[in-house]
Amino acid sequence: MTAIIGLHSLTKSFGSQPLFKDITFTISEGNRIGLLGPNGAGKSSLLKIIMDLEPANDGFVSKRQGARIAYASQDPDFPSMPLEELLLNQPLKGDEIELRTRAQILLGKAQFTDFDQDASLLSGGWKKRLDIVKALMQEPDLLLLDEPTNHLDLEGILWLEKFLLREKVAYLIVSHDRYFLENVATKIIELNRCYPQGLFISEGNMSVFMERKEAFLEAQLQQQRGLANVVRNEVEWLRTSPKARTTKSRSRIQRAYELISELSDVKGRNQTNRVGIDFSASERETRKLLVGKNLTKAFGGRDLFKGIDVTLSPGTRLGIVGKNGTGKTTFLKLLAGMMPADVGTIKYADELKLVYFDQHRERIPPHMSIREALSPNGEFVNYRGQQIHVNGWAKKFLFTPDRLSLPVSCLSGGERARILIAKLMLEPADLLFLDEPTNDLDIETLEVIEDSLQDFPGAVVLISHDRCLMDRVCTTILGLGGVQEHQFFADFAQWETANKQAAANKKGAAQPPAVGSTAKSSAPPQLDVQTAKPRKLTYKEQKELENMEESILKAEESIVELQLQLADPKVHADASKSLELYKKLAESEKNLESLFERWEYLQKAN
Repeated sequence: MTAIIGLHSLTKSFGSQPLFKDITFTISEGNRIGLLGPNGAGKSSLLKIIMDLEPANDGFVSKRQGARIAYASQDPDFPSMPLEELLLNQPLKGDEIELRTRAQILLGKAQFTDFDQDASLLSGGWKKRLDIVKALMQEPDLLLLDEPTNHLDLEGILWLEKFLLREKVAYLIVSHDRYFLENVATKIIELNRCYPQGLFISEGNMSVFMERKEAFLEAQLQQQRGLANVVRNEVEWLRTSPKARTTKSRSRIQRAYELISELSDVKGRNQTNRVGIDFSASERETRKLLVGKNLTKAFGGRDLFKGIDVTLSPGTRLGIVGKNGTGKTTFLKLLAGMMPADVGTIKYADELKLVYFDQHRERIPPHMSIREALSPNGEFVNYRGQQIHVNGWAKKFLFTPDRLSLPVSCLSGGERARILIAKLMLEPADLLFLDEPTNDLDIETLEVIEDSLQDFPGAVVLISHDRCLMDRVCTTILGLGGVQEHQFFADFAQWETANKQAAANKKGAAQPPAVGSTAKSSAPPQLDVQTAKPRKLTYKEQKELENMEESILKAEESIVELQLQLADPKVHADASKSLELYKKLAESEKNLESLFERWEYLQKAN
């Protein structure tokens, strides 16, 4: 494969804080790379260096002549401008009709329906989609994406997975979403000082990377043990009297010091620190913490949800999922007593302690020092009745004392998120209400949070786009805005399957039976989860499945034929003909996507 860019001995520091050193690797055509690393490892800085938005302290980036590289940032912001005009308001090559048609096709692929809406008024998730589309307008050879799943809901992440897999472009993605990387990456690169070269490259998806990483670190630990034995013997030899050493080889003395230095390096790489996250509980023994009956809420004359019954007890882990606008955050706030229900009642246990956490809305002033952010009331924090000095408290979240005087603006997004988690831990609770608590956190910290939430003795109600977190933590999933007004599921995978079946059946096929209810029941589903029996394919659907492969092949051939016609310079000379072909191409790609979705549904039902 032809190389697009090469990174050569790149080094980057932030003040006295080293991010990475002597990083070298190549990105070639067809590469689909996931870039990992602990918070503060310099992942976002690396993308900015590639884009010439930041300088490296040392090393350089070589680029293939004429290579087009596009970048979608972590937190995009747009001026007040219609979507279509925003896409065209950048340096692009091509005639106006071709560019405008390309913009419309990409906006359609990203599921925008009103191309004239104001870009500055979009929600965070739709701004993410628009930023990716804006980058693809440049027809890049390499696409750089910085945390593209942040602010996307679960439906948006599933859209992005399909979108990336069908676009013929190499990409480098910074992400900590494990399921997302499992599905879209064919190579994983981790920036981490625990590796001798400062990075670890693994061909394959996320699962393969995790296995190889574990094997490598275990081998490195064995290397440390072996070196320790050799060094112990050499140190004993070095301690012998000068008289005895005069007969010894000088090269052995030099080799002994080299071994001591090598052992020190290996020890440093093997020393890993984990965030000390443990949510405070009130040790309450009440069986029912919260009981909600017939909960209903409307907005703008439309019901967000209706008739929900829910009971939260110690050990309950309820995850809330659904598209944007289905009322997930509203339901969370309603349970937390932050807004009233239109209909229904909520009964709380006596003296119940609630903690509500929303990372999107809680902001730390950038000028505030890390010390003030972690301990705003002085040199000590009160954690579970104990006074802990801010230096010790900071170490639990991997902040060394020498960094505490730095302003928060110096921190990465993940490091700022750790400060917010630290504040959350200081509040004892019976009920934790968490709205997207894990944005920007590295995988190691995510795993610690998952373990802590599983061990938390109270109840947890959680909204998150991290499917791995939802699968590991939640005991029940509440789906809003689905086929029915709301449904309860045993896990995230069951909810996802029901959504796929609904999408496949949307054009006239029978809807799948609701999970947790029977065909005869009209009562709203409760928190008891049962597995729906899969229905068999009809004769017509069976024949459809048998012919599906041929239909998909014909659809793909049609797309290839249209692409070949559009590659002809004579076609582009005729503006009306090229516009007509672009429209046919958009329709054909949409048809192919529908065929794949229908085929996937029929295969599972077969």
